[in-house]
Amino acid sequence: MADHGNPDLQGFNGAMAAGFAADEASAPQGSAQENTRVPIGVVLEISGSSSQVAFDLQRINECMDDADPSIALAGQVGSQVKIRVGDSWLLASVRDQRKDRRNEAGIIAHIDFLGEGSEEKLTGRIRGFRRGVTRYPIPGSLVYAAGTRDLEQVYSSDGRASVTVGKVFPTKDIRAGLYIDAMLGKHFALLGSTGTGKSTSAALILHRICEAAPNGHIVMIDPHGEYSAAFRQTGQILDVSNLQMPYWLMNFEEHCEVLLNSSGDERQVDVDILAKCLLAARSRNRLAQSMGKITVDSPIPYLLSDLGNILQDEMGKLDKATSSAPYMRIKGKLEELKTDPRYQFMFSGMLVGDTMASFISKVFRMPGQGKPISIIDVSGVPSDITSTVVAVLSRLVFDFAIWGRDDKTRPVLLVCEEAHRYVPSEKNADGSSVAKILGRIAKEGRKYGISLGLITQRPSDLAEGVLSQCGTIIAMRLNNDRDQAFVKAAMPEGARGFLDTIPALRNRECIICGEGVSIPMRVTFDNLEEHKRPASADPSFVELWSKGGGEEDLVDRVVMRWRSQG
Repeated sequence: MADHGNPDLQGFNGAMAAGFAADEASAPQGSAQENTRVPIGVVLEISGSSSQVAFDLQRINECMDDADPSIALAGQVGSQVKIRVGDSWLLASVRDQRKDRRNEAGIIAHIDFLGEGSEEKLTGRIRGFRRGVTRYPIPGSLVYAAGTRDLEQVYSSDGRASVTVGKVFPTKDIRAGLYIDAMLGKHFALLGSTGTGKSTSAALILHRICEAAPNGHIVMIDPHGEYSAAFRQTGQILDVSNLQMPYWLMNFEEHCEVLLNSSGDERQVDVDILAKCLLAARSRNRLAQSMGKITVDSPIPYLLSDLGNILQDEMGKLDKATSSAPYMRIKGKLEELKTDPRYQFMFSGMLVGDTMASFISKVFRMPGQGKPISIIDVSGVPSDITSTVVAVLSRLVFDFAIWGRDDKTRPVLLVCEEAHRYVPSEKNADGSSVAKILGRIAKEGRKYGISLGLITQRPSDLAEGVLSQCGTIIAMRLNNDRDQAFVKAAMPEGARGFLDTIPALRNRECIICGEGVSIPMRVTFDNLEEHKRPASADPSFVELWSKGGGEEDLVDRVVMRWRSQG
């Protein structure tokens, strides 16, 4: 290898030559282990978590012909390499590469350290791998290819409860495991552009968790009705036809969102009137009278007709100087909610009974009866109150955990699909109650045994503080530059080499990093059985447009459903 007078490369050549001489003597020619025993490069510079190495182009080309796919990718971006430090191995990920202008046969690369393990004397492989670095190499240390047998030790389970979701890239048989306690204990986020297999991957992870914990408690907010098909056998499907969510479970802020349309000074007047009348309506219940002291937020049943009558009575007490407009505004909205059939799942007169305990048991799967997940399909909920419905369900999870902390209540996993709708970034923030409660769950939920799972295709539209609270990030392909930059900022330093491959991921591939995995990894998700997949497949235009007939009946059926929407 010519050095062209470069002192760094003279050292590189000397170190490589010494490494070849020592290692070629011990490696049988043509053996399967030869490429892991002979160095592929040398460390040039050490700086904290990231360092610079020089690879020998000839050695990298030799490795490409290896039958082991991990060795065949040695030295390439996103691959793993190992560096000997004393009697230990350091494992590192290759972040980038560039041609060395001063040396035809050299490649300069940056690597990120992932962790370390001891060396198995007979085979030279890594064993007892652990995350983090206690002892750094020095410039001149030799760099070797990491084979599949090394990576088996790195990715093998350390005994904690885990579920496997796919294969580690580029290996053929190493299973990718997620540590359930670590992943759920510090929240997780699944990110990916539309069409990358995000919904199917979410269903796969939840199916695996349900299989591992048949008595779990999982609540999933499904805005498009996709997941009903995936969990019909293993979960309970709740939509507007059977949710029967009592209106009186709303707190005062949620009541304001639903009943008040005014803004500015008018809104403050309306808020004061509603607070007074709502407290009076709740106080009429015998339950409230037996408790003595209640607030406007207390989940005490009340009659919608009582609230309407109290508003009417208060309006009748007005003197001539005071306007009756605020009372009429609130009363008009109340009448609309009572009579519009679209709101019957929540504002029905049948829901006035004290069903709070049975509603919580149904939604939180307590007991689960072998169906640990409840899918809340909000696709049929009127769009103007969808966020309020999600807010009520999320707050019930949080309040139940807070008031049950003395009993060490069972942990609940709340999964939110299309999370950027409910927890928008600061520039899109509207101060809604759902954003506040999900933000609070993200910050404080783990203290009370609540886990949050966020699924979104637009991470840059998600509140930054919420994403930063997710201890495990599962990133699928992201096509948007802003989304890619946002995810990179949220991920740990050691995963940078993997992150640069995000735009190049195939469908059903992802980068997983954080608490739920031993080290950052690129994973190909398993195929999910047909009956366990969500109904999110894209329609085939060519197939559907090539058939004809029956259009008149189709239009009639659609119009009938449209008119009778419930």
